[in-house]
Amino acid sequence: MNDQSIREHVAKLLAWDDAHVGLDAAVADIPEPYRGKRAGAHSLWELVEHIRIAQWDILDFSRNENYKEMKWPEDYWPKENAPESEAAWNECIKQINEDQGTFIDLLHAHAGDLFKAIAHGSGQTLLRQALLIADHNSYHVGQIIVIRRLLGNWN
Repeated sequence: MNDQSIREHVAKLLAWDDAHVGLDAAVADIPEPYRGKRAGAHSLWELVEHIRIAQWDILDFSRNENYKEMKWPEDYWPKENAPESEAAWNECIKQINEDQGTFIDLLHAHAGDLFKAIAHGSGQTLLRQALLIADHNSYHVGQIIVIRRLLGNWN
């Protein structure tokens, strides 16, 4: 398997819904009153916003030599359990998708070795960052489905 093939497989991993429901399907048609309800530890909004924040942080770290580390866990979770508006909900989902696309573009544009340590990191590679996004997002998308089921809002 050559380098370009690895990049294509990882890009598909980040974007596809082959193995499970993807984010867009998981958050489709959620009525506004359900977005801030908790069923377990988190609300749907908290999970969606957490995905956005964490993915942005991974993207920022991966491409920004002046990256500023965020504080765990307080900087990675929203303070409120519901979005302030329909627009905030929609913008969050849009930003997740745009940042995912930007990371995929970075993956394809990165001329260097996917296994080379990121200079300002502590051993992280671009491949590791891509797999981290895929793993993190799929974990939380699964939680979204569970919460929707518990709230009676999933088929």
